[in-house]
Parts: sequence; structure tokens; C-alpha cells
Amino acid sequence: MVNVNQKPTNDIGFTHDDFAALLDKYDYHFSPGDIVPGTVFSLEPRGALIDIGAKTAAYIPIQEMSINRVDNPEEVLQSNETREFYILSDENEEGQLTLSIRRIEYMRAWERVRQLQTEDATVRSGVFATNRGGALVRIEGLRGFIPGSHISTRKPKEDLVGEELPLKFLEVDEERNRLVLSHRRALVERKMNRLEVGEVVIGTVRGIKPYGAFIDIGGVSGLLHISEISHEHIDTPHSVFNVNDELKVMIIDLDAERGRISLSTKQLEPEPGDMIKNRDAVFDKAEEMAAKFREQLLAKEQGITPEAAPAEEVPAATEEATAEEAPAATEEATEEATEEATAEATTEEATVVAEEAAPTEEAPAAVEEATPEAQAEPEAQAEPEAQAEPEAQAEPEAQNETQEEVAAAVEE
Repeated sequence: MVNVNQKPTNDIGFTHDDFAALLDKYDYHFSPGDIVPGTVFSLEPRGALIDIGAKTAAYIPIQEMSINRVDNPEEVLQSNETREFYILSDENEEGQLTLSIRRIEYMRAWERVRQLQTEDATVRSGVFATNRGGALVRIEGLRGFIPGSHISTRKPKEDLVGEELPLKFLEVDEERNRLVLSHRRALVERKMNRLEVGEVVIGTVRGIKPYGAFIDIGGVSGLLHISEISHEHIDTPHSVFNVNDELKVMIIDLDAERGRISLSTKQLEPEPGDMIKNRDAVFDKAEEMAAKFREQLLAKEQGITPEAAPAEEVPAATEEATAEEAPAATEEATEEATEEATAEATTEEATVVAEEAAPTEEAPAAVEEATPEAQAEPEAQAEPEAQAEPEAQAEPEAQNETQEEVAAAVEE
């Protein structure tokens, strides 16, 4: 039986527009530069489809899958794998976003390289190619360049391909995409730990330039500048050296930051110009001259000036002369006074008085005894001089008194 009182129900409709509005309500808005999680749900020959929660699956091309070369997507991605992706560009006409893993690795590689540079770390990397200017390596996946002037090896550059080298950072510039490294600086730093300024080493001339010669000292290159070859003027280093010449050089500067070793033969010359006239003499006395150089360097660091010593000796010499002259003058004055006293003492009483006055002649002897002491103590010569002068003056006065007594005795 049909219930006539039952009210008809209204059909609840869910149209396509309603569904689109609902999607828009809960849709995420993605912008280029965002890093979002995504899941791989389809691998294709030259890329992969990634679900990141957008209306349409995003796409990552094979060239964006890694900072390194990739030949097959399966080398990097696996089905149902979830990881981070970088949104590379806006939706295309089909509403599909383009993704990248390479860009994430790129950013993190530069961050890591900057950290290594800050720590002044030494890294190792294999040479994968060479060109006219130098060699190419990879650091944290980034392509780095080693200038030819910073490759410290006897091998031709072409033979370095496949060889692993220790490297130091010279320039890290993400904005200009410049990563420059130095093989020479890495070797110099390691070598510098065993070298010191003032040390004499044996080296071999590896190259000659108008401004100087490059000397190989145990696998690293140092510069012997033209101004440090000899005290005499040199027009060109070619007039003094030939390539493969073996010579002794002294280290005068170590610059670890710039990877440079400065050398000198001028400081080893016993006589100015010996590097040109008598090179063997320079090498024979190299260690002796280097020792003098180190002493001068140490004195300079301690603030000692070698010119100060002779200046102090001048007053001492003057004092010695004064001290020697004062007793001599005293002795001469004493002898003259004695002769006069003897001439005037013509009577026996005068002779007696003169004999009684004889002890006064001991004063010059006392002065003579003081003179060796004054000479034995040059540092205290000012005081003996001061004492000698009063004694020299006192003796003539004593002689005058003696003469007066003799004259009085004669009159009596």
C-alpha cells in the first residue's frame, strides 16, 4: 500500500562545477623556486612523472635529475620513491609543472663549497679534462677550474686526466658560477710545514722569466726574483741561470695564503756580485751566510739595532785616554816640584826638612797604583778620572807647602 502522505525527496546534485570549485578550495598554489615533497609514480625513457599534490602530475626531465650526468632515470629515481623536488617553472599549457633535483643539489653544493673554503680545507679530486688554460675537476658535483699557473707538476697537462690531485680553493663565486682551485697552493702548504724562513735548500731551475727564475724545491715551485739574485745589477736572469741548473737558495718568505715561496741568492753572497763572478763561493758559504741572516732577522724582531754598540764605545775610549793622561800629568808636575825643592835645600837643615817632606812623594805612587785599576774597570772610568784630577791638583799644592817650609828653614 502506497503512503500518499509521504513527501517526495529532492535529489541532491553534485555537478562538475561543484567538483571544480571544491578542487580550487583545497588546491595548493605552487611557485617557481619552491621546494616541495613529491612521489614518483611513473618512469619514462627521458624523465619521470611526480605527484606533488597538484591537479596534474608534475614532470622532471632526465637532465634535471642530478648535478652529474644521467643516462637513465632509474639511476636516480625509483617508483613510489618520495623525496624533495625544486619547482623549476610555472605550469605549461597542459597545467603541468616542471621539477628539478639538480637545482637542489646545485644550491647545497655551493653551500658546502663555501663552508670548505671558510675552513681552508684541502680537497682531492680527479682531473676529467684539460684545456689550453688549465685543468677541469669536480668538487661536490660542481665543475671547478685549475689555472695552468697553479698546477705544480712536471707532467704535461694532458697526462693529468684521471689523476687525483690535492687542491685548495682560490675563488668561490656562486653568482658568477666561478669555482677556481689551486694544486700548487695545496702542495706549498704541505711543504711549508717543513720549511722555515732563513733555511737553505737545494733547488733546480725549472723556468726563467724576465722578472726572475722559478726554482723547484722538493716538488713545489719558489720564485727567485731578479732583485734577489745578486747585489749587483742584472739585466736578465738568462745571463745568470740556465734551465735545469742546480743551485742553493735561501727561503726569505713563506706565504701560505697565496701559496708562494720567495727565494734569494743575494743574501748568500759573501761579497757583492759573487753570484755573477764566483758562484761556487756563494754555495760553499751558503749555510754560514744564512746563519748571519737569521741572526739579523732575530735581532730585528727583538728591536736590537747593530749600530748602537759602536756609539757607546766612543765615550769609553775618551774616558780611558783621560784616565791615562791624568796620572801622566800628575807625575810630570811632581817631578818638577821635587827638583825645585832639592835645588833650594842648600843647608843641612834644608836637607833634613826635605827628608821629612819625602813621604809626600808617595802621592804619585798612589796615583800610579790607581791607574791600572782604572784601566781594569772601563765601565767605571768616569769615577777614577774624577778622583785623579783632585789628586793631581793636591800634589802641586803639597809641593808648594814643602817649598815654603824649606825656605823658612833656610832663613832660620
